[in-house]
Amino acid sequence: MEERLSNTEKDALGEIGAAQAKDELEQVRIKYLGRKGILARFFKELETVSGEKRPVVGQAINRLKKVLAQSIKQREGELSSKAGKADSLGVDITMPGADPGIGNLHPVTKTLNDICGIFSHMGFAVIEGPEIETEFNNFEALNIPLEHPSRDTFDTFYIDTKNFDTDMEKRRLLRSHTSPVQIRYMQDKVPPFSIVAPGKVFRPDATDASHSFMFYQVEGLVVGKDINFANLKWTLFEFARQYFGTSSKMRFRPHFFPFTEPSAEVDISCMICNGAGCRVCSQSGWLEILGAGMVDPNVFQAVNIDTGLYSGFAFGMGVERIAMLKHGIDDIRLLYENDIRFLKQF
Repeated sequence: MEERLSNTEKDALGEIGAAQAKDELEQVRIKYLGRKGILARFFKELETVSGEKRPVVGQAINRLKKVLAQSIKQREGELSSKAGKADSLGVDITMPGADPGIGNLHPVTKTLNDICGIFSHMGFAVIEGPEIETEFNNFEALNIPLEHPSRDTFDTFYIDTKNFDTDMEKRRLLRSHTSPVQIRYMQDKVPPFSIVAPGKVFRPDATDASHSFMFYQVEGLVVGKDINFANLKWTLFEFARQYFGTSSKMRFRPHFFPFTEPSAEVDISCMICNGAGCRVCSQSGWLEILGAGMVDPNVFQAVNIDTGLYSGFAFGMGVERIAMLKHGIDDIRLLYENDIRFLKQF
């Protein structure tokens, strides 16, 4: 009988501790302490115990009854406290957990990573810089003086205009391109080097299907000895081949940029019509993707690089435009409306 009582105590305490809800605990109580429970049957069996052992066994059964009653009461308090805490947090712990959805990269972020990845494999270092810049780094060092007409298209948002300083090194603004990153790099490093500068830029453009006051750019710069336009063309052809596919074609058109000379705009064959002409490419068969050119000597002079010893080329592209061309998106605003139905496509 003593052995059976000992085993019953172990089993009962284990079931009490394992109960996770009050109804489970009540079932354990009925099983052991109920009118027809296990301890009630032990009391009935006392009649079969010899007279000398009967008081000892009776005391053991009463002790077990008291131990189990105290354990059930303690466990009931623990469950009540746990439930109260869950209620205060607004959580129903009896409900199954909600499986959070797994997100994916935004198409602009993915495009940015893909572009930088291609140039990294070509030997370019990825360099970042501040979004708040000096007027010197954003304009003057890039051969865009205050009176230059092209400044109207690049002029951006100034910081602290109330205390506007006349020193271009102190006036702060939101950068209108990532070219200031190249200026900072050339001021600190000695050629040769090859870098790409990705990041967010700001311009006072009216928002429409193809323009935004904030967008992303990736600009590239190569400086070294005997760098020429052929090197520029090979680099951009290789980029287009890897990003848009081996069937894509590229062409260069003469253009003007203050910081490069000669300069060119670069087009690829339309991916929608394969160059035959369609609404997307305005029936021309070509889509503009970036601007490029040889670095203007005035830019090298602004950062104290010997123009007699070094030459270089630069290029720049809008990340949103590349994403729109790659995926056939016809409105830049779709990229920033955060419509999950649209973003899930990528």
